[in-house]
Amino acid sequence: MLIKQASRDHFSALRTIELASFETLRDAHAVSGEPSASSDEELQKYLDHGLLYGVFDVKDVPVGYGGGYVTEGWLHIGEIDVHPSWQQKGLGRRLMEALLNDGRSRKLGGATLTTDRFAPFNAPFYASLGFQLIERDKCSPRLRSILHSEEEKGADPLRRVGMALMF
Repeated sequence: MLIKQASRDHFSALRTIELASFETLRDAHAVSGEPSASSDEELQKYLDHGLLYGVFDVKDVPVGYGGGYVTEGWLHIGEIDVHPSWQQKGLGRRLMEALLNDGRSRKLGGATLTTDRFAPFNAPFYASLGFQLIERDKCSPRLRSILHSEEEKGADPLRRVGMALMF
């Protein structure tokens, strides 16, 4: 498996991965409602920041991806997904490490993300990488805004949290 920068040509495949991963999240009660995937604009933002990584199989087909962007001197990780048939193989960890290493090489202050507090492959996984949970009242205005936006899309505010990792 190879981790490398994804391109605009991969957007459709990345959305397919994200939609398939939605069901894993649904099974963990981390999401509900209709499956949704990142828009072209969101994926393009990751690409424009040079922070759209894919994990590719031997046929050069993406089976997972991670995307982020730089804001306020920090890396914000907007999305990490691995297709369910490729989960539990360490690919999500490798994608996160690629994004975090990129952020460190840019001399950023750290990384942030929002996630589900209870799904074992979300907040506990990110904590294993060194991320610290930030309760809503301690989140920066930027993270609170992201959490609010997620709630407007149907995310359960009791489950969503911010996390940060200092570099």
